[in-house]
Amino acid sequence: MRPKAGAGAFEVDRVAPDPALAEFVDYYWLVRWRVTEHRQQVVPQPRVHLAGERGRLLVHGVTREPFFRTLTGTGHVLGAAFHPGGFRAVLRGSVAAISGTVRPGLDLLGRDDRPAAGTVAATDSTSEMVRAVEDYLLGCSPEPDPAGREVTELVAETQRCTEIVRAEQLARRAGLTLRSLQRLFSEYVGIGPKWVVQRSRILDATAAAHSGEPVDWAALAERLGFSDQAHLTRVFAQVVGTPPAAYQRDPGTS
Repeated sequence: MRPKAGAGAFEVDRVAPDPALAEFVDYYWLVRWRVTEHRQQVVPQPRVHLAGERGRLLVHGVTREPFFRTLTGTGHVLGAAFHPGGFRAVLRGSVAAISGTVRPGLDLLGRDDRPAAGTVAATDSTSEMVRAVEDYLLGCSPEPDPAGREVTELVAETQRCTEIVRAEQLARRAGLTLRSLQRLFSEYVGIGPKWVVQRSRILDATAAAHSGEPVDWAALAERLGFSDQAHLTRVFAQVVGTPPAAYQRDPGTS
């Protein structure tokens, strides 16, 4: 969020995973900063992250709440962003069980995460950081899962197709009942398809705010499947923390 404000505070790099992990991990992200103090907000994602910070590899389950992090001084964090349907193969259980939680890898995966986290903290080399996290994940021996791949593709469908505005539409595309889709998302993503669809449309609204162009919020609300502008404003404020028009006016936004 507020990309203009963040551009001068930190740098973000992405690294592709090893082919052996590509079914599970979408990418690695590396954030480096050198600031006095900067508070950054990120829109929650329908995916699990494994982040090397504070001496541990911390598993961040999917959350509905806005995510904030205050950066001070100089530092870096490396994280693995899993595909929406990718973490269940590592966890070997329902991803819904860890939603809204942040827990060390040892607690969830049965492997001591501290050596890998120590490497991430001690080196400036991106390749060494990534290798440490990949060795840790490969040690968890995740097995390919066709259902996980299906879920990942369904989440991608909500992002590509702005005409998908309700979970029922996504269920029809998947050839499933709504209840079956809900169970599938709970097991693999950790959150329901309604939230995933709505989040994708909120990202469309933030993109409109980032454009710097005038926005007809009532017309956009209708196009994105909200009942009216008040509905869009309410959901946007829940995710972002401020109404869309106020967010667009923020000096750090566009």
